[in-house]
Parts: sequence; structure tokens; C-alpha cells
Amino acid sequence: MTSPDPTPVPDWMLEAGAPASAMSFWRMLEALGVWVSVKAMASGKYVQVSEGLDRLFERSESSLVGSTDTDLMRPDEAAAMRRVELQVLQSGMMTATEHRLDLSGRRREFTLVRAPMGTAHVATAWFERTQERHREVHLQRALAQIEQHQTEMEAMRREAQAGSGRDEATGLQQRGLFDELLQREIDLSTREHREFALVLIAVDLPQTLSMPDQGEARRRLFEALGRLLRANTRAMDAACRLGEPYFAVLLSGVGLATAHSRMEQLRRQCAQQIVAMDGSDLGLSVSMGVASFPHTAASHEELLRASQDALVQAQRRGGNQVVLAAIPFGA
Repeated sequence: MTSPDPTPVPDWMLEAGAPASAMSFWRMLEALGVWVSVKAMASGKYVQVSEGLDRLFERSESSLVGSTDTDLMRPDEAAAMRRVELQVLQSGMMTATEHRLDLSGRRREFTLVRAPMGTAHVATAWFERTQERHREVHLQRALAQIEQHQTEMEAMRREAQAGSGRDEATGLQQRGLFDELLQREIDLSTREHREFALVLIAVDLPQTLSMPDQGEARRRLFEALGRLLRANTRAMDAACRLGEPYFAVLLSGVGLATAHSRMEQLRRQCAQQIVAMDGSDLGLSVSMGVASFPHTAASHEELLRASQDALVQAQRRGGNQVVLAAIPFGA
């Protein structure tokens, strides 16, 4: 396949004394599909343009070269372009601005990056953002619908569980029952010679969500984790809220390997969960420490300490991890 002839070096580049690297960069932008234009500021006329700009302004038979913005745009749009270009030429600094242009009855959105070329020309790289902005609008609408659905579901859940003694925000067992449930599981496992697993979970809160005024955002995250825990635990298991931002899960009759597999699946679900608030996704990330009875610990206190140590390790590794408690040597 024969390569096309390289784009000729424009006269304005030669007049401005542009180095070879700048000329190569011009050609590279053309190859990448970035629209480029160069304008002579004294006349306001385009002296070099990408073919893409000819198509944008429907100049299929003739180039934009020699045209001014007043020939192509509405007066207010052309005035906005001219104002920024004069500022760029005066300051001598590269500048990025947003512009909306009505072209063929359609609103198009662009990011224009301008840079002075010598003392008489301004070069502009055109990046169209129309489709990107449309996607952002659709995403915000989808997030708003998800947020409304989640809010309605949580309201129905609170109404249904009113007076049940469960935690209002998450629908899980409250802290007061945790020690009782843990001791009951220890007694049952000791009597029947079987394992069970204790998982301590912490929501990985970014620094911004640790501020007092972010209470609503934290509540949304805890609600989301509550929904996932309720969906991923059996009737014989127990999920509890220990206090912000900690949770616990007792997995009855489950060994360390199975507990790790189930919690890793839960961790991935958390990472994929959309928690919508004010048109954005808060993102749900959790750290988990998994211990088992009697392999990693043989008493109530040892089991709590083992799972806490594993949780701390997960947090120290950056969060969004499941860490198994170590099995003591000779156990």
C-alpha cells in the first residue's frame, strides 16, 4: 500500500520560523483526526485548516482558507471566538475554552485549544465534545433514575421492618446482638465439631466522605452494603452492623476457603454496585478480614482479634481486598 504524500508545510509555518518538530506535530494531529486551524489575526482569515473542518462547515468543494468566522458562524459565536484569540495573542499563552456552535440546525459542542504562533497567527486544535456531552446527559439521567429507585426501595424496606429491632439504615442485625450471635455460633460449632467463619468488613471511605457534611453520602453507601449483605447471606448466617463504617458476617458451617470465595464475590459486587447521589456514582469499596473457628482461633476473643488483624492488613494494602487470618503454627 502506497503512503499518501506528506502534508506540505504551510507558508505561515515557514514565515514564523517553526522548527521541524512543530511541523511533524502538525502532521501527527492530522493523522489522529484532530482538526487544526491557523488564523491570521490581522485579517481574521483562516490560512490553514484540516479537511475535517471543511466538512464540519460543509465546504466540500472549497476550503475554509480565506474565510472568517463571520462567514461561518452566528455573530455572537464569531465574536466569542475573536475575543479569546486576541487574549491568546496578547498573553502569549496556550488557552483551552468551550464553544457551542449552531451548525446546520444542530448544536455542536467543542473544546478549542489555542496557542499563539509568532506575533501574527493563532493556531487552534478543535476537539468535538457533542457525543461525549450527550453521553454525560444520558448517564446523569440514568443515575437519577437509579437514585430514585434506591430511595423508594429503602423507604419500603424501612416501613416493612419498623419495630423489628434491626438497624434502620441497613436492615441488618444491630450491634447489641452481635456478641450473643457469635457466642451462640461458637457453642454450636464446638458441640457439633464443625467450622464457621467470622468476617469483619469496613467500607473504604475516601477522605472527602469522612467530613461531617457528607453524612448523607455515607448513609447511601451503608444502605447499599446492607442490601448486598442481605442478598448474599443465607438464613442460617447473620449479618450485623457494628458501627460506622464496620460490619460483621457470621457464616455458619463454612470453612476458611469457602468463606474467602464468598466474600471475594461480595467484594466484586460492591465494586460494581452503582450508588447514585446527586447525579453521580459514589462508588462502593470494602475491605474484609476473614477468620474461622477453630482453625485460626479457638475462643471468642481470639477469633475477633484474628479477623480484626486481617481487616487491618486489607486496609493497609490500599483497601478493596479480602485478607485471610493466619492459621497459627501447630494449630
